[in-house]
Amino acid sequence: MIFQGKSLSVQLLEDGIVEFQFDAQGSVNKFDQVTIEEYAAAVKAINECSDAKGVIVTSAKPAFIVGADITEFLGMFQKSEAELIPWAKQASGVFDSFEDIQLPTVAAINGMALGGGFEMTLVCDYRVMADSAVVGLPEVKLGLIPGFGGTVRLPRLIGADNAVEWMSTGKSFKAPQALAVGAVDAVVAGENLKAAAISMVKQAIDGKLDWQAKRQPKFEPLKLSPTETIMTFNTCKGMIAAKAGKHYPAPMLMVKTVEAAASLGRDEAMAIENANFAKLAKTDAATAQIGLFMADQVIKGKAKKAGKAATKAVNKAAVLGAGIMGGGIAYQSAYKGTPIIMKDINDPALDLGLTTAAGILTKQVERGRMKPAKMAGVLNNITPSLSYDSVKDVDIVVEAVVENPKVKGMVLAEVEGHVSDDAIVTSNTSTISIDLLAQSVKRPENFCGMHFFNPVHKMPLVEVIRGKDTSEETVATVVAYAAKMGKSPIVVNDCPGFYVNRVLFPYFAGFSQLLLEGADFTAVDKVMEKQFGWPMGPAYLLDVVGLDTADHASSVMSDGFPTRMTKIDDDPVTLLYKEGRFGQKNGQGFYDYGKDKRGKPTKVPAEAAYKLLPSEKKDFTSEEIIARVMIPMVNEVVRCLEEGVVDTAAEADMGLIYGLGFPPFRGGPIRYLETLGLANFIELADKYAHLGEVYQVTDGLREMAASGKSYFTTDVKTA
Repeated sequence: MIFQGKSLSVQLLEDGIVEFQFDAQGSVNKFDQVTIEEYAAAVKAINECSDAKGVIVTSAKPAFIVGADITEFLGMFQKSEAELIPWAKQASGVFDSFEDIQLPTVAAINGMALGGGFEMTLVCDYRVMADSAVVGLPEVKLGLIPGFGGTVRLPRLIGADNAVEWMSTGKSFKAPQALAVGAVDAVVAGENLKAAAISMVKQAIDGKLDWQAKRQPKFEPLKLSPTETIMTFNTCKGMIAAKAGKHYPAPMLMVKTVEAAASLGRDEAMAIENANFAKLAKTDAATAQIGLFMADQVIKGKAKKAGKAATKAVNKAAVLGAGIMGGGIAYQSAYKGTPIIMKDINDPALDLGLTTAAGILTKQVERGRMKPAKMAGVLNNITPSLSYDSVKDVDIVVEAVVENPKVKGMVLAEVEGHVSDDAIVTSNTSTISIDLLAQSVKRPENFCGMHFFNPVHKMPLVEVIRGKDTSEETVATVVAYAAKMGKSPIVVNDCPGFYVNRVLFPYFAGFSQLLLEGADFTAVDKVMEKQFGWPMGPAYLLDVVGLDTADHASSVMSDGFPTRMTKIDDDPVTLLYKEGRFGQKNGQGFYDYGKDKRGKPTKVPAEAAYKLLPSEKKDFTSEEIIARVMIPMVNEVVRCLEEGVVDTAAEADMGLIYGLGFPPFRGGPIRYLETLGLANFIELADKYAHLGEVYQVTDGLREMAASGKSYFTTDVKTA
């Protein structure tokens, strides 16, 4: 053994071939500070080994290297930009030192080689890839650019245009795609990977492969003429500006990094990457996107834990109610491999449910994302039925009938009488109390809420609502089933609106009050979409939700929180609803919906809506609009954390990211709050405290600000 560390080792095989193997103590290989330190020591050991003739890089894990250790980033990025540049230079310099080894080097890529893992392969002269492996540089998804030389080496291997596409999208690429552009040199069956790498390095040792000539372009400027340089980078910048927009700075700075380095050698080019990596590390977008990644890991970790804790496997399911929502739930369960009974009381409803599922599948087939045989298999997993007899042997039932407590209660009582005693019964309700619905069942310990979001196949979130009598076994089983369906479940405690809708309606209330004071709903939508970053402004979102639905839900919230969420007199939402304007569902809401001559959907501000609103108009600044609608939402999120409705700040953030489309570059409501600064937020909210309780911050938030604590490291439950 030439070198032995905790994360990697170097040993001399036969014929002077050195195996540089990554084998971290955890389940995967990743670049943390310890690994980088050992990496430097291992390179030194190879350089000092007189018997070494060539090097192969392998992994003892199912995946090659999954990237850098993200958990170290947020703490490290607290340093100043001036401090981060030397850190980036030191880390990337270790990679450079491997590239400088005066021996031929070959990477054997198995499983995943992402981020720093892929950058490790780029410092090698040759890359052999298992046919099942994937490679990629996903750093832009964290608000960053590659920091171990990816922006320098990849363009010199596969061309600037291909490299910019790879890095700006952050996608992973399979072996045939990587081979086609020259990112790897060979693709072999997984069982032959190491042998192929040894064979290739032997050819290089024997002079059959000119490894020095292969390496040289990585040290030199990009081979582009002045005209090609202008055309390539201007085209790339135009495309990135259109796709990424101003809120995501990483993709644009990435292409500018490649452009600035195009005429430079490796070392000068690396200096530009180091500086721009450090610059991005200090942006709010990077902090938010890294925080999101970590929050997503919290949710996945809890779902995995629930799967292990679940005492009951869900092998067959049922959904009651075959409308748009029921059809979507049936599709999602069937698509992910759990057969499902779709039960309703009449054939037209069943036809609608099947049509919904078939429509989703057909689009996937038309786009080449699914083969017709797969579509047929999914549809065969959905069994329509008019009889309760069909659900007698299911493991879980999702009730998805009309949002009416009496109707739901009756249906829940009926179905409970037809399933086994240990079957789990859930209700897909958006506002009705789970404890209230539990009064209709005889086994409340086997009952909870399972709130899907529409459209089911697109929205990642499922709220699993725990009632006061719901057993932990039931919660674990439902969380595991939601995860099996490909969803991101968060567990919340029962209260009016649960979590997502509870915090949404103060946002809507802030919007309604703005309109009553003379704001133009199109101006509010524009600010909240273009500047804040929501996919839809509040008026448009209300139209999509349905103004009748929103009016009903606001009544539920008013009953639940009579002092804070009392119904607003002359609420514009209610006024439009009473005039028969329901939103997109009937083409009339704040906007009028239709189709143009080409059949494309249209959306224009409705004159009828303006006539129902105050005629005296008032202009509000962008800052005022954002404050007026966001302060109530953030305050309610804080209350949900304090009351234990939602367990952690990570889940609070992901709930709105996945359930409402909260702007990812802001990281969720709590990350947004902490980015603003707790004291700054309190000062801003206090300016509007006279407008009502939704604008008044909690004592707990004031205490958090005074003590300098973070919601991500502090349990703030008071109930």
